[in-house]
Amino acid sequence: MSNLFRKKRIDDLLNNNGIQLNKTLGAFDLILLGVGAIVGTGIFILPGTVAASHSGPAIIFSFLIAAFVCALAGMCYSEFSSSVPVTGSAYTYGYIVFGEIIAWFVGWALVLEYGLAAASVATGWSSYLVSLLEGFNISIPTALSGPFNPAEGTYINLPAVFIIMIISFLLSFGIQESAKINKIMVFVKVGVILLFIIVGAFYVKPENWQPFMPFGMEGIISGAALVFFAYLGFDAVSSAAEEVKNPQRNLPIGIIGSLLVCSFLYISVSLVMTGVAPYTLLNVNNPVSYVLQLVQQDWIAGVISLGAVTGMMTVILVMIYGGSRLLFALGRDGLLPKIMTKLSPKYQTPTINTWIFAFAVSFCAGFIPLDRLAELVNMGTLIAFTIVSLGVLFLRKNKSIPSGGFKVPFFPVLPILSFIACLFLISQLSSQTWIACGIWFIIGLVVYFIYGKNHSTLNNQ
Repeated sequence: MSNLFRKKRIDDLLNNNGIQLNKTLGAFDLILLGVGAIVGTGIFILPGTVAASHSGPAIIFSFLIAAFVCALAGMCYSEFSSSVPVTGSAYTYGYIVFGEIIAWFVGWALVLEYGLAAASVATGWSSYLVSLLEGFNISIPTALSGPFNPAEGTYINLPAVFIIMIISFLLSFGIQESAKINKIMVFVKVGVILLFIIVGAFYVKPENWQPFMPFGMEGIISGAALVFFAYLGFDAVSSAAEEVKNPQRNLPIGIIGSLLVCSFLYISVSLVMTGVAPYTLLNVNNPVSYVLQLVQQDWIAGVISLGAVTGMMTVILVMIYGGSRLLFALGRDGLLPKIMTKLSPKYQTPTINTWIFAFAVSFCAGFIPLDRLAELVNMGTLIAFTIVSLGVLFLRKNKSIPSGGFKVPFFPVLPILSFIACLFLISQLSSQTWIACGIWFIIGLVVYFIYGKNHSTLNNQ
């Protein structure tokens, strides 16, 4: 039993057996990486659907509650990532304070989060692309535009598979090159969102905000549990820790900065959207472009669709990046085969594990309907958040941690509050999600005891 809870030493983590990634990212790169990961499906779909069925115009409070929970967890992530700037995110942090078996479960949960998030966003990207091409009288055959469902005439979602492969090819050239492309796409995406806010503000009718809380406080809370999905991705910034210049300063700026930018965008879009159209009309797949069509701004609606296609690409990029770096960390620790740590001689990136992850994600995106599994993404993330929030309490007691990094303010109140808030949101998820997550963890347990436990690098110590 003691072997199950053996912990990584800080000096071993910082040395990493001589296998190191290049340090190329600054604070601004990290903010853009975070915005690229966060702003995607959430801002183009969730504000409308959640307002229509859960929160009404008070969806801005749902976003504020979700942002508050994420900000608490974000500060805990910032303390960990600046103190221990090593790839692996919550998995590595769990290894330090709780031991190997807990770290493995967190890593296994994060594999689920990154993989399903990338696959589901790729599916949404495919839908927006098909809609955009139809505007130019270009049609993709029905059989190639959806997951395997012969009853509806769809067999494979080819555009979703295509975009995953293209982005994985880009990532194989290195994070610095990928960050440059991400920077361009983020500027396009944010520009399009600001265009919607500015144009839509001229058509806002304050009477559409009445009643402001049609579903009461219960609707706001349930809405917060749903829009929490919109903030997923900021934790992927910590996956870049090993590739960051001056991580003690830049990582906290990247994590907290990206959360602030995204909170402003989400709340502004929600206010404009529910002000232009009654919330009862917003339960559609493209609420952002839909409200502009209502006010006869069709050309801007077309631009918004183009921005949605661009915006979702950045989310896929960061999720595949985070997943590949997580597999790299698991392989380096011996819990997965060493092929996961093999670096490209030319680009010094884990090319092989990037493609392994990409093929698994593309299979899910191409053939499996992910509607019922969307909550699993939230579950995997919230599990990681609870471990990191609780872990900060133990991290402070470790005297071998280098000093000078970011520290969570109002310690230990904020980490405890973050832990409780994450547990509360987990309790709001459906029983089907709990069952599916349990099955995933049973599979993970089998993998650990058959391979990981026997090949862990800690066996040599």
